[in-house]
Amino acid sequence: MFLFLQQDTYPVTKNKMILKGDHLEKPVFKRVVLKVSGESLSGTNGYGIDAETIASIAQQVKDVVELGVEVAIVCGGGNIWRGIAGSANGIDRATADYMGMLATVMNSLALQDALEQIKVPTRVQTSIAMQQIAEPYIRRRAIRHLEKGRVVIFAAGTGNPFFSTDTTAALRAAEIEAEVILMAKNKVDGVYSADPFKDSTAEKYEQLTYLDVLNKNLGVMDSTASSLCMDNNIPLIVFAITEQGNIKRVVLGEKIGTIVKGSVN
Repeated sequence: MFLFLQQDTYPVTKNKMILKGDHLEKPVFKRVVLKVSGESLSGTNGYGIDAETIASIAQQVKDVVELGVEVAIVCGGGNIWRGIAGSANGIDRATADYMGMLATVMNSLALQDALEQIKVPTRVQTSIAMQQIAEPYIRRRAIRHLEKGRVVIFAAGTGNPFFSTDTTAALRAAEIEAEVILMAKNKVDGVYSADPFKDSTAEKYEQLTYLDVLNKNLGVMDSTASSLCMDNNIPLIVFAITEQGNIKRVVLGEKIGTIVKGSVN
């Protein structure tokens, strides 16, 4: 039996299928990790946090949550600070990486605020204790939040220098037993054989294996993260977040972007 909330919303069934038109929209994933780069939060500016862009991402996440999908998010910090760039400027690498972790916390709090403004309950968990503003990362608590329908944002990376937020996404996905990592990109709509902005002959891949990513040095994610996903059999879908509704399309099983997994069918 359908529960009608209001005239302009879709009715939701107990098994979280959404009626749209004459058919049901049923997600193919129950629990996902969304990896959002820092650059994705900066919009066209290339730096800082763009309010319109972050609101758009929050709405896309809400659309997925309303399907009954459990969503965890890992934010990058490159729109504010990059550890590698900092170390290149003479700052100790470990210190520069800690600064980058703090940048991810700022992005996570901004995304939390955007989500809660549209009535999506959200919790930020940090790998570095900062109890005044966020919960500490506790695996069982994170899973319980997800089971209750809350979005969980994992901030401050792994809490250790020399590890990227890509590795954080792979690690947290393994820990919370997510079915897939959704890697949202700001400029490209998948994985290419070369930089499509510099090489007009660059080929877009529909499917790849993690070994392909490592052997061809495609730069999808760093080698540590790729190996962790490969060892734990966690697929990765790379797609563009700039097109409204793309997160929902991926969750519903639409073949957009590039899927990376253990073997190509």
